[in-house]
Amino acid sequence: MTRTPSAAAQHRRALRVTFALNLAYLVIEAAGGIATNSLALLADAAHMLTDVGGLALALFAMWMAQRPATPQKTFGYYRVEILAALANAVVLFVMAFFILYEAWGRFSSPPEVASLPMFAIAGVGLVVNLIGIWNLRRGSTESLNVQGAFLEVVSDTLGSLGVILAAVIMLATGWYYADPIFSVLIGLFILPRTVGLILQAVNVLLESTPSHINLKAVEEAMRSIPEVAAVHDLHVWTITSGMVSLSAHVVLVAGTDPRQGQRILERLNARLKDEFGIAHATIQLESVSLADQEEQP
Repeated sequence: MTRTPSAAAQHRRALRVTFALNLAYLVIEAAGGIATNSLALLADAAHMLTDVGGLALALFAMWMAQRPATPQKTFGYYRVEILAALANAVVLFVMAFFILYEAWGRFSSPPEVASLPMFAIAGVGLVVNLIGIWNLRRGSTESLNVQGAFLEVVSDTLGSLGVILAAVIMLATGWYYADPIFSVLIGLFILPRTVGLILQAVNVLLESTPSHINLKAVEEAMRSIPEVAAVHDLHVWTITSGMVSLSAHVVLVAGTDPRQGQRILERLNARLKDEFGIAHATIQLESVSLADQEEQP
């Protein structure tokens, strides 16, 4: 199979920059949390540690996906990107529940926080995360792997905003319940988006028809070729984000000259690519008699 850059691979540089910035901020935030005795900053640093690990996993998946195909793995390692997206989503799901659990504990006994240093460090984190969002915004719409990394950066951004707002409230009023309240809001924001990412990754692994593909419309488009009498055993699935494949058996109209097969295949492939973005199609041309034989038990 010809190696085709996956959607994620096209955004590798943006992911590397985001990873480097987040790793640097993780060190700053952890040191700041220890120096200021800020539990909120340390908790956010733990969250950041998980996300930095997720970004590293996404980069590793991209590297694996570019390894050449082998006789044993004819599609190569493209699916590693989907596995990475699923792993990131599961980690985010667990982190969201961890945030909610920690917030519940703080409602009973909210800790006193050094609010001014907390505000300054969270401000730096907000800038770092906004840069990450800008870098990954385009790739998040094209690759589940990049989308997983993007959602982690978004969750970090919300964490920074929550820490900033909580710090402002605590500086102004001394009301330390602001910290767990904003933690709950962050957790509730993360959960539904994480569930959506998990479902998308699982659908790819189950080789489900992509959500943007109408299988009936694909069949009708193929049958609109004059020489095509019927289409059966039609399958459309996703190899990795941005790479949709199709396989089908196409029954030719009785009396069609077999020498027209190449031209018919070219027309079918052109229509599939132009109308549905399917660039990798495996099509078997059949006569009516062969199709009848296949349907027999």
